[in-house]
Amino acid sequence: MPACTTRDGVDIFYKDWGQGRPVVFLHGWPLNGDAWQDQLKAVADAGFRGIAHDRRGHGRSAPVWDGYDFDTFADDLNDLITGLDLRDVTLVGHSMGGGELARYIGRHGTGRIRSAVLLSAIPPLMLQGPANPEGVPQSVFDGIKDGILHERSQFWQSTAVGFFSANRQGTQVTKGNLDAFWYMAMQATIEGGVACVDAFAATDFHEDLKKFDVPTLVVHGDDDQVVPLDATGRKTAQLVPGATLKVYEGGSHGIALVPGDKEKFTGDLLDFLAG
Repeated sequence: MPACTTRDGVDIFYKDWGQGRPVVFLHGWPLNGDAWQDQLKAVADAGFRGIAHDRRGHGRSAPVWDGYDFDTFADDLNDLITGLDLRDVTLVGHSMGGGELARYIGRHGTGRIRSAVLLSAIPPLMLQGPANPEGVPQSVFDGIKDGILHERSQFWQSTAVGFFSANRQGTQVTKGNLDAFWYMAMQATIEGGVACVDAFAATDFHEDLKKFDVPTLVVHGDDDQVVPLDATGRKTAQLVPGATLKVYEGGSHGIALVPGDKEKFTGDLLDFLAG
């Protein structure tokens, strides 16, 4: 299997499809690179090189005990980008992957980066507080960790419903979407699952967003039940100079996977890449 070995000896699995200008996809929690299969094929078919890795402790990457923080994730991404000598890259980050994207730019700059896409992404800050009343209360994150530790298989099945807004009338979410979420989630380590909650809940990306100096597309659903639009996507679009915000009416957190929304997103992505 293709793998990049990080500076601390962790093997990171990745897919590498097509030829042309590179588009690197960063998956959300608790998924892996398979979440991007539709978009990987679309960009490869369109003449780009699509790459998607599994974050450490997820999917086929090494099931390590530690390193579940955004500085480490960003450095892992840098090891992949430099190891493959990628340049003129478009980074596409979903949810927690959007935090990885932001921290990469914050730590490593945009010398190799052409543009960025933030999909249902967690920046600038998820945790509710006096300066972020639109955020998510700490009690919600505590409940997530308790669910993983108590009986993670059932927890992932239950979590998939809100992830895809499958609890809404008229939803186009399929049983396959729900099953795929569970399957990918079960491949993540239990330690990684819990530690990532603390990371994506409390990490502040305001300073990272200030370092964006490339074209940026922000896409978010207005029915995102995991990462609230008003706390994240809207604020990010205001903080990043020149960013374009696209809000999908009725869009869930799992936009890139749900029939209807995934085709719309893929079209918007290809349009952005062609620009």
